[in-house]
Amino acid sequence: MAAVDAAKVLPKLKSDVATLSQIRSVIEVRNGLTFLDLIVIQIETLNAKYGCSVPLLLMNSFNTHDDTAKIIEKYAKSNIEIHTFNQSQYPRLVTEDFTPLPCKGNTGKDAWYPPGHGDVFSSLKNSGKLDALLSKVTPKTLADVKGGTLISYEGRVQLLEIAQVPDEHVNEFKSIEKFKISTPTTCKWINLPAIKRLVEADALKMEIIPNPKEVNGVKVLQLETAAGAAIRFFDNAIGINVPRSRFLPVKATSDLLLVQSDLYTLSDGFVTRNLARTNPENPSIELGPEFKKVADFLSRFKTIPSIIELDSLKVTGDVWFGAGVTLKGKVTITAKPGEKLEIPDGSVIAGKNINGPGDI
Repeated sequence: MAAVDAAKVLPKLKSDVATLSQIRSVIEVRNGLTFLDLIVIQIETLNAKYGCSVPLLLMNSFNTHDDTAKIIEKYAKSNIEIHTFNQSQYPRLVTEDFTPLPCKGNTGKDAWYPPGHGDVFSSLKNSGKLDALLSKVTPKTLADVKGGTLISYEGRVQLLEIAQVPDEHVNEFKSIEKFKISTPTTCKWINLPAIKRLVEADALKMEIIPNPKEVNGVKVLQLETAAGAAIRFFDNAIGINVPRSRFLPVKATSDLLLVQSDLYTLSDGFVTRNLARTNPENPSIELGPEFKKVADFLSRFKTIPSIIELDSLKVTGDVWFGAGVTLKGKVTITAKPGEKLEIPDGSVIAGKNINGPGDI
């Protein structure tokens, strides 16, 4: 089973779904295909190659359920089964007195929250999808979750997330010398009968992760869980160390720039490194706040620059890129406060600091 959190597969909203701001999986990656399109193509390719029928499950929150139902209509003629189910919703707690926010008079959607991807296990059971899968698919399943690092604690493998680490130990947690294993691939293979057994026994007592927020000026708390934290409840659970090439996160527009560039190629729904890139490391990309929102990011590039030979890029201020731009080596582009800096079409910038039109 391929499982995806439909609210968290990151960010270009196509014009026909521009109003569906909650669904980030409809952001265009390349060649007119969105993240969700690529997932569907991957599963179609897998099913065709091995003669199987792997389904796709989309876990939604109450915020994204209706929009997701509209989006997946485009796959009606696909040869894969697509199922959706909702995770739970809980009231946010007012930090001042831990009163549920709806009790303070706020009864709208802002007063509620989905409790993190750790809710996937009970939501699978409560939605009936777990029993449906058990009735017709193989015993194992793929579930998308985010993680921190794997540790051994009290004789069992456990997940430790940065949100659980006290402030004074955060730098220690980030040390690659002490914590050499990361769990970024967001993939877990989980035995479905084991999920059913643990959920029915109410045995998944996962650690609560407080997530502070602010709603209309009111400080609130969301109490969440992480799916990966369930690893300690499964007997004989192991972690598999996979190469970095298996992990291509898109959590910010700087990551989106990498994926949309010529640094990667697309085949059968899979994004793979361009063999023309000789440096095994990806370029370091740092974009200013003007590029933070996906719509702003996309509007500032006529086309995504060629970055095959780029080592690092830092962009600050009101910068706009023309078509067919090539970036090489270490490049810094800074627009002076109050000024607009346009990089002309076809520009080749190699190892330079650009502070104005005269530097191009």
